[in-house]
Amino acid sequence: MAYFENISLEKGMYSTPGKSFTQVLEELDSSENYRGTALDGLDAYQRQLKRFAIKVSGPESGTVEQFFQSSSSAALFPEYVARAVGQGMESGGKIEDLVAGVTRIEGLDYRSISMGAAAPAPDETAEAAQLPTTDIRTNAQLVKLRKRGQVLAASYEALRFQKLELLTVALRQIGAYIAAAQKKDAVDTLINGDGSQEGIAFVTGGAPGYADFIGLWGKLSPFTLNTVAAGTAMMQKLLQVPEFKDAQAGMNFQGTGKLCTPLGAKLLHVPDMPENKIVVLDKSCALEMVQSGGIVTDYDKLIDRQLERAAVSVTCGFARLFAGAAAGLDCTQG
Repeated sequence: MAYFENISLEKGMYSTPGKSFTQVLEELDSSENYRGTALDGLDAYQRQLKRFAIKVSGPESGTVEQFFQSSSSAALFPEYVARAVGQGMESGGKIEDLVAGVTRIEGLDYRSISMGAAAPAPDETAEAAQLPTTDIRTNAQLVKLRKRGQVLAASYEALRFQKLELLTVALRQIGAYIAAAQKKDAVDTLINGDGSQEGIAFVTGGAPGYADFIGLWGKLSPFTLNTVAAGTAMMQKLLQVPEFKDAQAGMNFQGTGKLCTPLGAKLLHVPDMPENKIVVLDKSCALEMVQSGGIVTDYDKLIDRQLERAAVSVTCGFARLFAGAAAGLDCTQG
Protein backbone atom coordinates (compact mmCIF):
# COMPACT_ATOMS: atom_id res chain seq x y z
CA MET A 1 0.00 0.00 0.00
CA ALA A 2 1.35 3.44 -0.95
CA TYR A 3 2.26 5.77 1.89
CA PHE A 4 -0.27 8.44 0.89
CA GLU A 5 -3.06 5.93 1.60
CA ASN A 6 -2.05 5.75 5.27
CA ILE A 7 -2.12 9.46 6.09
CA SER A 8 -4.59 10.45 8.79
CA LEU A 9 -6.66 13.41 7.61
CA GLU A 10 -8.44 15.74 10.02
CA LYS A 11 -9.77 19.30 10.01
CA GLY A 12 -7.03 20.58 12.31
CA MET A 13 -4.74 20.50 9.26
CA TYR A 14 -6.49 23.67 8.06
CA SER A 15 -5.49 25.65 11.13
CA THR A 16 -1.69 25.30 10.88
CA PRO A 17 -0.31 28.87 11.06
CA GLY A 18 1.18 30.11 7.80
CA LYS A 19 0.47 26.91 5.87
CA SER A 20 -2.29 25.77 3.56
CA PHE A 21 -3.91 22.36 3.76
CA THR A 22 -1.91 21.19 0.74
CA GLN A 23 1.37 22.45 2.23
CA VAL A 24 0.68 20.45 5.40
CA LEU A 25 -0.03 17.39 3.26
CA GLU A 26 3.17 17.90 1.26
CA GLU A 27 5.21 17.87 4.45
CA LEU A 28 3.72 14.47 5.28
CA ASP A 29 3.80 13.12 1.73
CA SER A 30 6.29 14.95 -0.48
CA SER A 31 5.71 14.90 -4.22
CA GLU A 32 9.45 14.39 -4.67
CA ASN A 33 8.95 10.77 -3.60
CA TYR A 34 6.81 10.09 -6.66
CA ARG A 35 9.13 11.29 -9.42
CA GLY A 36 9.15 8.80 -12.28
CA THR A 37 6.13 6.90 -10.98
CA ALA A 38 2.54 6.69 -12.19
CA LEU A 39 1.68 9.43 -9.64
CA ASP A 40 4.27 11.88 -10.96
CA GLY A 41 2.62 15.24 -11.64
CA LEU A 42 0.06 14.98 -8.85
CA ASP A 43 0.43 17.05 -5.69
CA ALA A 44 -0.29 15.70 -2.21
CA TYR A 45 -3.92 16.78 -2.31
CA GLN A 46 -4.56 15.22 -5.71
CA ARG A 47 -3.11 11.95 -4.43
CA GLN A 48 -5.65 12.03 -1.62
CA LEU A 49 -8.45 12.48 -4.15
CA LYS A 50 -7.11 9.40 -5.94
CA ARG A 51 -6.99 7.53 -2.64
CA PHE A 52 -10.74 7.98 -2.19
CA ALA A 53 -11.51 7.65 -5.93
CA ILE A 54 -12.96 11.17 -6.09
CA LYS A 55 -13.01 12.75 -9.56
CA VAL A 56 -13.83 16.45 -9.49
CA SER A 57 -13.95 17.11 -13.25
CA GLY A 58 -14.72 15.46 -16.56
CA PRO A 59 -17.69 13.41 -17.75
CA GLU A 60 -17.03 10.81 -15.05
CA SER A 61 -16.83 13.29 -12.18
CA GLY A 62 -18.11 12.06 -8.85
CA THR A 63 -20.88 13.42 -6.67
CA VAL A 64 -20.74 15.65 -3.61
CA GLU A 65 -21.58 12.77 -1.27
CA GLN A 66 -18.32 11.01 -2.18
CA PHE A 67 -16.46 13.54 -0.06
CA PHE A 68 -18.55 12.53 2.95
CA GLN A 69 -18.07 8.77 2.88
CA SER A 70 -15.80 9.07 5.90
CA SER A 71 -14.36 11.70 8.22
CA SER A 72 -11.03 11.46 6.36
CA SER A 73 -12.49 12.10 2.91
CA ALA A 74 -14.69 14.89 4.33
CA ALA A 75 -11.50 16.70 5.38
CA LEU A 76 -10.68 17.09 1.68
CA PHE A 77 -13.84 19.04 0.87
CA PRO A 78 -12.81 22.57 2.02
CA GLU A 79 -9.66 22.36 -0.11
CA TYR A 80 -11.74 21.33 -3.11
CA VAL A 81 -13.94 24.41 -2.54
CA ALA A 82 -10.90 26.70 -2.20
CA ARG A 83 -9.30 25.34 -5.36
CA ALA A 84 -12.46 25.73 -7.43
CA VAL A 85 -12.90 29.32 -6.20
CA GLY A 86 -9.24 29.98 -7.02
CA GLN A 87 -9.77 28.75 -10.56
CA GLY A 88 -12.64 31.20 -10.92
CA MET A 89 -10.48 34.04 -9.66
CA GLU A 90 -7.91 33.21 -12.33
CA SER A 91 -10.44 32.97 -15.16
CA GLY A 92 -12.26 36.11 -14.00
CA GLY A 93 -9.30 38.28 -14.94
CA LYS A 94 -6.07 38.06 -13.00
CA ILE A 95 -5.63 40.78 -10.42
CA GLU A 96 -1.91 40.43 -11.18
CA ASP A 97 -2.62 42.32 -14.43
CA LEU A 98 -3.01 45.45 -12.29
CA VAL A 99 -0.27 45.03 -9.68
CA ALA A 100 3.51 44.97 -9.63
CA GLY A 101 3.66 42.25 -7.01
CA VAL A 102 1.74 40.37 -4.34
CA THR A 103 2.90 40.44 -0.71
CA ARG A 104 1.42 37.67 1.45
CA ILE A 105 1.22 38.29 5.17
CA GLU A 106 -0.10 36.48 8.22
CA GLY A 107 -2.09 39.04 10.16
CA LEU A 108 -3.80 42.32 9.38
CA ASP A 109 -1.11 44.97 9.91
CA TYR A 110 1.22 45.91 7.07
CA ARG A 111 3.00 49.08 6.00
CA SER A 112 4.06 49.37 2.41
CA ILE A 113 6.68 51.66 0.93
CA SER A 114 6.25 54.69 -1.31
CA MET A 115 8.64 55.89 -3.97
CA GLY A 116 8.68 59.41 -5.27
CA ALA A 117 9.38 60.23 -8.88
CA ALA A 118 12.98 59.54 -9.79
CA ALA A 119 15.14 62.60 -10.33
CA PRO A 120 16.10 62.98 -14.01
CA ALA A 121 19.59 61.71 -14.74
CA PRO A 122 22.01 64.17 -16.38
CA ASP A 123 23.72 63.20 -19.61
CA GLU A 124 26.86 62.64 -17.62
CA THR A 125 27.66 62.65 -13.92
CA ALA A 126 30.85 64.54 -13.24
CA GLU A 127 33.51 63.03 -11.02
CA ALA A 128 32.59 63.39 -7.32
CA ALA A 129 29.19 64.82 -8.27
CA GLN A 130 26.09 63.54 -6.51
CA LEU A 131 23.99 60.98 -8.35
CA PRO A 132 20.23 61.53 -8.79
CA THR A 133 18.09 60.38 -5.85
CA THR A 134 14.91 58.36 -5.65
CA ASP A 135 13.17 58.77 -2.30
CA ILE A 136 11.95 55.50 -0.75
CA ARG A 137 10.10 55.59 2.56
CA THR A 138 7.88 53.44 4.75
CA ASN A 139 4.29 54.64 4.72
CA ALA A 140 2.84 56.10 7.90
CA GLN A 141 -0.54 54.49 7.15
CA LEU A 142 -1.31 50.79 7.33
CA VAL A 143 -2.60 49.20 4.15
CA LYS A 144 -6.38 48.97 4.34
CA LEU A 145 -7.39 45.32 3.95
CA ARG A 146 -10.84 44.33 2.72
CA LYS A 147 -12.51 40.95 2.98
CA ARG A 148 -14.27 39.84 -0.20
CA GLY A 149 -16.26 36.65 -0.42
CA GLN A 150 -19.56 34.81 -0.59
CA VAL A 151 -21.62 32.60 1.71
CA LEU A 152 -22.55 29.15 0.41
CA ALA A 153 -26.18 28.76 1.46
CA ALA A 154 -27.01 25.23 0.29
CA SER A 155 -27.96 22.11 2.19
CA TYR A 156 -26.11 18.83 1.82
CA GLU A 157 -29.40 17.08 1.05
CA ALA A 158 -29.97 19.38 -1.92
CA LEU A 159 -26.50 18.80 -3.40
CA ARG A 160 -25.40 15.34 -2.29
CA PHE A 161 -26.18 13.71 -5.64
CA GLN A 162 -25.02 16.63 -7.80
CA LYS A 163 -21.97 16.11 -9.99
CA LEU A 164 -18.84 17.77 -8.68
CA GLU A 165 -18.14 19.24 -12.11
CA LEU A 166 -21.41 21.18 -11.91
CA LEU A 167 -20.66 22.40 -8.37
CA THR A 168 -17.22 23.47 -9.58
CA VAL A 169 -18.90 25.74 -12.15
CA ALA A 170 -20.83 27.49 -9.36
CA LEU A 171 -17.72 27.81 -7.18
CA ARG A 172 -15.70 29.22 -10.06
CA GLN A 173 -18.34 31.91 -10.52
CA ILE A 174 -17.92 32.85 -6.87
CA GLY A 175 -14.21 33.19 -7.58
CA ALA A 176 -14.97 35.43 -10.55
CA TYR A 177 -17.10 37.68 -8.30
CA ILE A 178 -14.23 37.96 -5.81
CA ALA A 179 -11.74 38.76 -8.59
CA ALA A 180 -14.04 41.50 -9.93
CA ALA A 181 -14.29 43.06 -6.45
CA GLN A 182 -10.50 42.97 -6.07
CA LYS A 183 -9.99 44.71 -9.42
CA LYS A 184 -12.41 47.42 -8.33
CA ASP A 185 -10.49 47.84 -5.04
CA ALA A 186 -7.22 48.13 -6.95
CA VAL A 187 -8.56 50.83 -9.29
CA ASP A 188 -10.19 52.66 -6.36
CA THR A 189 -6.77 52.81 -4.68
CA LEU A 190 -5.31 54.45 -7.79
CA ILE A 191 -8.19 56.92 -8.12
CA ASN A 192 -8.61 57.87 -4.45
CA GLY A 193 -5.17 57.13 -2.99
CA ASP A 194 -4.20 54.75 -0.20
CA GLY A 195 -3.93 57.16 2.74
CA SER A 196 -0.20 57.67 2.21
CA GLN A 197 -0.32 58.85 -1.39
CA GLU A 198 -3.07 60.89 -3.00
CA GLY A 199 -5.09 59.63 -5.93
CA ILE A 200 -4.02 60.06 -9.53
CA ALA A 201 -4.57 63.23 -11.52
CA PHE A 202 -7.21 63.15 -14.25
CA VAL A 203 -7.07 64.94 -17.57
CA THR A 204 -10.48 66.25 -18.63
CA GLY A 205 -11.66 65.35 -22.09
CA GLY A 206 -14.63 64.46 -24.23
CA ALA A 207 -15.26 61.20 -25.99
CA PRO A 208 -12.05 59.13 -25.76
CA GLY A 209 -9.86 59.22 -28.86
CA TYR A 210 -6.42 58.13 -29.98
CA ALA A 211 -4.98 61.58 -29.24
CA ASP A 212 -6.02 61.18 -25.59
CA PHE A 213 -3.91 58.04 -25.30
CA ILE A 214 -0.94 59.74 -26.90
CA GLY A 215 -1.29 62.50 -24.29
CA LEU A 216 -1.54 59.99 -21.43
CA TRP A 217 1.42 58.08 -22.82
CA GLY A 218 3.46 61.28 -22.62
CA LYS A 219 2.10 62.12 -19.17
CA LEU A 220 3.32 58.80 -17.77
CA SER A 221 6.86 59.19 -19.08
CA PRO A 222 9.39 57.91 -18.01
CA PHE A 223 7.02 55.09 -16.99
CA THR A 224 5.52 52.77 -19.61
CA LEU A 225 1.82 52.86 -20.44
CA ASN A 226 1.14 49.12 -20.55
CA THR A 227 -2.29 48.77 -18.91
CA VAL A 228 -5.64 50.51 -19.48
CA ALA A 229 -8.61 49.95 -17.13
CA ALA A 230 -12.15 51.03 -17.94
CA GLY A 231 -15.74 50.30 -16.97
CA THR A 232 -18.37 48.84 -19.28
CA ALA A 233 -19.64 52.08 -20.82
CA MET A 234 -16.16 53.47 -21.44
CA MET A 235 -14.97 50.10 -22.76
CA GLN A 236 -17.73 50.22 -25.38
CA LYS A 237 -16.62 53.70 -26.41
CA LEU A 238 -12.97 52.67 -26.57
CA LEU A 239 -13.77 49.78 -28.87
CA GLN A 240 -15.34 52.27 -31.31
CA VAL A 241 -12.15 54.32 -31.62
CA PRO A 242 -10.99 53.81 -35.25
CA GLU A 243 -7.45 52.87 -34.24
CA PHE A 244 -8.89 49.99 -32.20
CA LYS A 245 -10.41 48.53 -35.34
CA ASP A 246 -7.25 47.75 -37.26
CA ALA A 247 -7.02 44.27 -38.74
CA GLN A 248 -4.33 42.99 -36.38
CA ALA A 249 -6.29 44.06 -33.28
CA GLY A 250 -9.41 42.45 -34.67
CA MET A 251 -7.63 39.19 -35.43
CA ASN A 252 -6.17 39.12 -31.93
CA PHE A 253 -9.58 39.68 -30.30
CA GLN A 254 -11.34 37.15 -32.53
CA GLY A 255 -8.61 34.55 -32.10
CA THR A 256 -7.86 34.86 -28.40
CA GLY A 257 -10.61 37.01 -26.87
CA LYS A 258 -7.95 39.41 -25.59
CA LEU A 259 -8.49 43.15 -26.03
CA CYS A 260 -5.58 45.32 -27.04
CA THR A 261 -4.89 48.96 -27.78
CA PRO A 262 -2.92 50.68 -30.55
CA LEU A 263 -0.19 51.48 -28.03
CA GLY A 264 0.24 47.81 -27.16
CA ALA A 265 -1.22 48.22 -23.67
CA LYS A 266 -3.43 45.56 -22.12
CA LEU A 267 -7.08 46.61 -21.88
CA LEU A 268 -8.83 45.49 -18.67
CA HIS A 269 -12.58 45.52 -18.19
CA VAL A 270 -13.42 46.61 -14.62
CA PRO A 271 -17.26 46.72 -14.62
CA ASP A 272 -17.66 48.63 -11.34
CA MET A 273 -15.30 51.48 -12.18
CA PRO A 274 -16.71 55.03 -11.95
CA GLU A 275 -18.51 56.06 -15.11
CA ASN A 276 -16.69 58.17 -17.70
CA LYS A 277 -13.25 57.46 -16.26
CA ILE A 278 -10.30 55.64 -17.79
CA VAL A 279 -7.17 54.76 -15.80
CA VAL A 280 -3.80 54.07 -17.43
CA LEU A 281 -0.78 52.76 -15.56
CA ASP A 282 2.56 51.07 -15.63
CA LYS A 283 1.54 47.83 -13.93
CA SER A 284 5.16 46.99 -13.15
CA CYS A 285 5.47 49.76 -10.56
CA ALA A 286 2.10 51.37 -9.79
CA LEU A 287 0.48 49.11 -7.17
CA GLU A 288 1.35 46.53 -4.55
CA MET A 289 -1.23 43.93 -3.53
CA VAL A 290 -1.16 42.79 0.11
CA GLN A 291 -2.99 39.56 0.89
CA SER A 292 -3.59 38.18 4.37
CA GLY A 293 -3.48 34.41 4.03
CA GLY A 294 -5.02 32.66 1.05
CA ILE A 295 -8.56 31.65 0.16
CA VAL A 296 -10.23 31.10 3.54
CA THR A 297 -13.09 28.64 3.99
CA ASP A 298 -15.30 27.87 6.98
CA TYR A 299 -13.73 24.44 7.11
CA ASP A 300 -15.61 23.46 10.29
CA LYS A 301 -18.96 24.06 8.62
CA LEU A 302 -17.91 22.52 5.33
CA ILE A 303 -16.75 19.33 7.06
CA ASP A 304 -19.29 18.98 9.87
CA ARG A 305 -22.37 20.66 8.40
CA GLN A 306 -21.79 19.95 4.70
CA LEU A 307 -22.16 23.36 3.01
CA GLU A 308 -24.82 24.89 5.27
CA ARG A 309 -24.04 28.66 5.24
CA ALA A 310 -20.27 28.34 4.93
CA ALA A 311 -18.26 31.40 3.91
CA VAL A 312 -15.46 31.60 1.35
CA SER A 313 -13.37 34.76 1.44
CA VAL A 314 -10.10 36.46 0.55
CA THR A 315 -8.66 39.39 2.52
CA CYS A 316 -6.41 41.81 0.67
CA GLY A 317 -5.58 45.47 0.11
CA PHE A 318 -3.58 47.68 -2.22
CA ALA A 319 -0.89 50.31 -1.83
CA ARG A 320 0.49 52.79 -4.34
CA LEU A 321 4.17 52.52 -5.16
CA PHE A 322 5.78 55.02 -7.56
CA ALA A 323 4.06 58.37 -7.72
CA GLY A 324 3.40 59.19 -11.36
CA ALA A 325 3.10 55.55 -12.52
CA ALA A 326 -0.63 56.00 -13.18
CA ALA A 327 -2.87 58.68 -14.68
CA GLY A 328 -6.47 59.05 -15.78
CA LEU A 329 -8.85 60.47 -18.34
CA ASP A 330 -12.18 61.95 -17.25
CA CYS A 331 -14.61 61.81 -20.19
CA THR A 332 -17.53 63.42 -18.37
CA GLN A 333 -17.86 66.00 -21.14
CA GLY A 334 -18.06 63.35 -23.82
